Amino acid sequence: MRNRATEHGSVKMAEEERNASAEKLKEKANNYFKDKDYENAIKYYTEALELNPSNAIYYSNRSLAYLRTECYGYALGDATRALELDKNYIKGYYRRATSNMALGKFKAALKDYETVVRVRPNDKDAKMKYQECNKIVKQKAFERAIASDELKRSVVDSLDIENMTIEDDYAGPKLEDGKVTLKFMKDLMAWFKDQKKLHRKCAYQMLVQVKEVLSKLPSLVEISLKETEEITICGDTHGQYYDLLNIFELNGLPSITNPYLFNGDFVDRGSFSVEVILTLFGFKLLYPEHFHLLRGNHETDNMNQMYGFEGEVKAKYTAQMFQLFSEVFQWLPLAQCINSKVLVMHGGLFSEDGVTLDDIRKIDRNRQPPDSGKTMCVLLQDGRSVSKRGVSCQFGPDVTERFLEQNKLQYIVRSHEVKAEGYEVTHSGKCITVFSAPNYCDQMGNKGAYIHLRGSDLKPEFHQFTAVPHPDVKPMAYANSLMQLGMM
Repeated sequence: MRNRATEHGSVKMAEEERNASAEKLKEKANNYFKDKDYENAIKYYTEALELNPSNAIYYSNRSLAYLRTECYGYALGDATRALELDKNYIKGYYRRATSNMALGKFKAALKDYETVVRVRPNDKDAKMKYQECNKIVKQKAFERAIASDELKRSVVDSLDIENMTIEDDYAGPKLEDGKVTLKFMKDLMAWFKDQKKLHRKCAYQMLVQVKEVLSKLPSLVEISLKETEEITICGDTHGQYYDLLNIFELNGLPSITNPYLFNGDFVDRGSFSVEVILTLFGFKLLYPEHFHLLRGNHETDNMNQMYGFEGEVKAKYTAQMFQLFSEVFQWLPLAQCINSKVLVMHGGLFSEDGVTLDDIRKIDRNRQPPDSGKTMCVLLQDGRSVSKRGVSCQFGPDVTERFLEQNKLQYIVRSHEVKAEGYEVTHSGKCITVFSAPNYCDQMGNKGAYIHLRGSDLKPEFHQFTAVPHPDVKPMAYANSLMQLGMM
């Protein structure tokens, strides 16, 4: 009897020691979180969970760290697990709602906000978030009803650009005979740098023209580099206009002999998204064969509604212009293949095996992406799912290896994720991530990077750079109020 009691006491003591060690790890993680070192915060929350896997707070904390690194699938999984462990844990509902909002799953988010409001009827923040989310759900239902009532007409059909007047006191750049020129682009960049606005007539002219150019491209663009030729690949720029100018300063302006590929997520979060996208579209019009743009998950309506681009376009121009941007974004290609050896796409690889380049070629891309699972969705944002170990991508080296082998490719280049060094090489050099928004959202402290690829050997050469100062307009200044509020 005594032996059993001693044994029970030893087990209890060991458990208490484990829990105490877990608490220390949690505190360590909390300190990293306060310093905005979210990767290390995740690491130590994970170690704490290995010692004490039934602690809802640890899951909830790690969920918030995942939210900050935009791993929304993982954040959702952790918030759900926290609620499975403790259904009365209110922060878990907040976390899960925020994750679902970020993923564009507004109805699921609304359900969790309802729960919080029911439990805390006097919580003003919860009530406001519930009302804001409810408004979005109703708006989406209304939009669906309208869409099913009539075939969507293009904004272009209702524009009378010819008769738009450019006022005499407008001193900014104008298209020359309706065309983008190098002089126009240089003037435009300087004009934007001074925080001035391009005339709406010129902006509309550019959008109509770039829609025409993009709509003629295939979903998978294929280019060939000669031995002596080189291309620069950039990752996410996210409305960080002054950092975009810095890329051109460091690496030279785009030209026929200095081609670029920008790999999606041009807009949202940064508050100079209009300036970034009009500059990129201008270079696409100037050098259609040597300046390439691929669609990211932020070139979509749901993301633009939440993370600022829609609000920014409405503040600087009109709701009608945002609708035209939305139409143009739907025509952005989804992937690019260089010399039949390197595949570039924004998100990542596919959860199922057997996807071929031909499958990508056949995608009807002129639409908003489906919620999940489909090839188009995964190209825009990798199919991240819940992972016990908190790794950054759902697809492992085996998936990459099989995909490359089947499609006779050497490696893939993706973006979509902040990397401390601006880039990351994984899967034995066969999966490269590049991210070109340094000190992302003015808080991550990361470097930016771009890649040079030469036709002779296609060996990636990485160039890093740091953030430059920008005018005092905070990131997310135009975002939906739910996102501006921060996360509990």
